[in-house]
Amino acid sequence: MQKTSGRVLALLGLLQSRVEWTARELAERLDVTERTVRNDVARLRELGYPVEALRGRAGHYRLGAGAKLPPLLLDDEEAVAVAVGLRTVTGVAGFEDSGARALTKLEHVLPDRLRRQLASLREATEAGPVNTDSNVEDPEVAPGVLTEIAAAIRDHRGLRAFYREDERIEIEPYRLVAWQRRWFVVGRSPETGAWAPYRVDWMTLRLPGGRSFTPAELPGDLTELVVREVARTGWAVHARLVIDAPAEEVLARINPAVGVVESRPDGRSVLVTGGDSLEIVAVWIGMLGLDFTVESPAALVDHLRVLATRYAGAVAGF
Repeated sequence: MQKTSGRVLALLGLLQSRVEWTARELAERLDVTERTVRNDVARLRELGYPVEALRGRAGHYRLGAGAKLPPLLLDDEEAVAVAVGLRTVTGVAGFEDSGARALTKLEHVLPDRLRRQLASLREATEAGPVNTDSNVEDPEVAPGVLTEIAAAIRDHRGLRAFYREDERIEIEPYRLVAWQRRWFVVGRSPETGAWAPYRVDWMTLRLPGGRSFTPAELPGDLTELVVREVARTGWAVHARLVIDAPAEEVLARINPAVGVVESRPDGRSVLVTGGDSLEIVAVWIGMLGLDFTVESPAALVDHLRVLATRYAGAVAGF
C-alpha cells in the first residue's frame, strides 16, 4: 500500500483524469478500502481541493471548480517558503523574469485558500539588498506571521503587536520588505502619523488586530525610508561615527544597505550604521579602510579598546 501522501496524490490524479468516479472504482484503482478513499477525499478537502460527492446508488466523486489543478500538494508553510524564495530571486540579476513567472505559475496551481495567501504576500512584499555575511545568524520568522501581515496589508487592517517584547505598538501596515536577510513591515502610526519600518522577528502579533483604515500615501521613497530608519532603529547595536573623509569617498566604499552617510562642513562625514552585535560593527568599520572617531555607543569604544590591546600584543615581537 502506498504511503498516505503518495496515495492522496494518486487520488487527485485519478479525479483529474475523468469527470466522475464511484468510491468502489477509486478503491479498486488504488488497492484500498472505500473507507480509505473517503478519508483521503477528506484530506484533499482539508488541503483546499474542491472534491464534490453525490450520495446514493449512483453516488460518485468529482472535482468541482478548479478541476484542472495539477497534483501539487504543499502545506501552508511549504507554500509560503517557496513563495518567499521565488519573491527573493526576482531581485537577483538574471532571474527577474523567470522568478516572477515561476511565482505566478505556483499561485495558479494551488487551492484558492493558499493562492489567496501567496498573492497577498507577493503584492505586499518588496526586496532590498542582501547581506551575504555568512557569519550573521538569520532571525527566524514564522511563515504564518508573514501571511498574517500580508493579509492585513491587503485588507487595510491595522496590526497590534508587542515590539521588542514589552513595547505595545499599533500600525497601519503598508509593505513587507526583505532587507539584509531581515523582514520589516513598513507602517504608519494612526496616532502620530509617523512612518517607520519594524523588524518582524521583534514583533509578537496581538489578536484581535487593529481597526480597518484608509491607506495613506507614503511620503517620499520607500527604499530611502527603510535605509535611514533601519540605520537608526533596525539593529540591535547602533553606531554613529565621524569619518576622516568626505561623504562621496565613504559612499564609494560601502554597500548602501549598511548605513547612512551625511556630509559635515569640515569636509569629513558622519556614518550611521549598526549590526546585531558589537563584534559585527567593529568588523565592518575596520574594513572601511578610513580613519574614524566613535561618537556612540560607549560600549563600542570599550570594545575597540580591547581589540586595540589585542592587536598591539599580536605584533609586539616584530
